[in-house]
Amino acid sequence: MYKRVILKISGESIGEKPLNIGISKESLNEVAKEIKEVVTKYKVQLGIVVGAGNILRGKNIDFIERTTADYMGMLATVINALALQSVLESVGLHTRVMSAIEMPKIAEPYIRRRAIRHLEKGRIVIFAAGTGNPYFTTDTTAALRAVEIGAEVLLKATQVDGVYDDDPKKNPKAKKYKKLTFIEAINKGLKIMDTTAFSLCMENNLPVKVFNLYKEGNLIKVIRGEDVGTSII
Repeated sequence: MYKRVILKISGESIGEKPLNIGISKESLNEVAKEIKEVVTKYKVQLGIVVGAGNILRGKNIDFIERTTADYMGMLATVINALALQSVLESVGLHTRVMSAIEMPKIAEPYIRRRAIRHLEKGRIVIFAAGTGNPYFTTDTTAALRAVEIGAEVLLKATQVDGVYDDDPKKNPKAKKYKKLTFIEAINKGLKIMDTTAFSLCMENNLPVKVFNLYKEGNLIKVIRGEDVGTSII
């Protein structure tokens, strides 16, 4: 039974279907429903990192200088964090958005000890603006924040039920992995997280659990340590 976790949510997963762009009320409500149960029923200390792929990815904007584009992506994560905060608070949960880039009008600055104190008080902490530095993904942010706050596991939420050797939506014969080592994931070129994030988790003995957040009850099963998704250790 995990007590302190980081949940990584992709921006695309909260976008309007089928293009996964913009912000979907239905997707956010699904996420909020799952989160509310684990926080209220099991008293899990939960930190969340949300991506920005539903708005923009800095590295994909080739007509803007990379550093500037990455900062634009960081700002997009703040937009998603505020949307998620609003929906979570609408169902009665207490939250704090902490930003790696200072913007005191809308979010607290990220301070490690303050983040831990919020978690201890039962507040959900949403970490925004990535690491505050260009060239780092939100997967790396999730790994970094998990290590910093002493999380027991990094939960990588996806729209499929684990890690496969090919895209299961395109290849019905794709093989699902139940368990992988970080070295295996890197050597196989599996695109679950970037190499920097994998390395950070591996060096700090932080396990990663990849699962489908949008299957009802899955988040609770993962928190309980049940056999769901793919474990990377």
